[in-house]
Amino acid sequence: MEVLRRSSVFAAEVMEVFDRSPTDKELVSQAKALCRDYINSRLVRAGVSWSKPEYNAPVPGGKLAEVSSILLRLGDELEYIRPNVYRNVARQLNISLHSETVVTDAFLAVAAQIFTAGITWGKVVSLYAVAAGLAVDCVRHAQPAMVHTIVDCLGEFVRKTLVTWLKRRGGWADITKCVVNTDPSLRSHWLVAAICSFGHFLKTIFFVLLPER
Repeated sequence: MEVLRRSSVFAAEVMEVFDRSPTDKELVSQAKALCRDYINSRLVRAGVSWSKPEYNAPVPGGKLAEVSSILLRLGDELEYIRPNVYRNVARQLNISLHSETVVTDAFLAVAAQIFTAGITWGKVVSLYAVAAGLAVDCVRHAQPAMVHTIVDCLGEFVRKTLVTWLKRRGGWADITKCVVNTDPSLRSHWLVAAICSFGHFLKTIFFVLLPER
């Protein structure tokens, strides 16, 4: 089975960008690194047979490692509330996982729909949860190479749609503000926004935009 590889995006020179204003290229590289981390976490959790990724682990205490940890934590919360939404994504989309074009088109359609009404961190987390859910489906259906396609696709979407928003917030580290308040009763706002957006996309994308895939 093909190994999910992470080039050198978690290397020291990448993590140093958190000390200055990140470039578009750096934000995209970080987005893909975070996606690989998120996907690998979900593959492990799903108990899917998968060769251990070969990559340099995040430096303990590093900013990108912290962002990854928080992204996963927020994803846990989102997926806990609506577990069925982020599972069996390919089946819900009614698509074949044997075509890179089909998988790419489907993921980009979902991504575009999620952010139709604007960008929030809740929606960003939802995007990663969709990517991971689709990646789990691909590995389960003996299409592990498609995981790389999903990661690249997410990176391209970030480049075209989210980079400007991320730069205004100083980069990915801004997501840490989502967990400043740990009171469970006050964490629902961003989660509800993400779920409502995703619920709308379920009605449009799953059953209207991609009926033949």
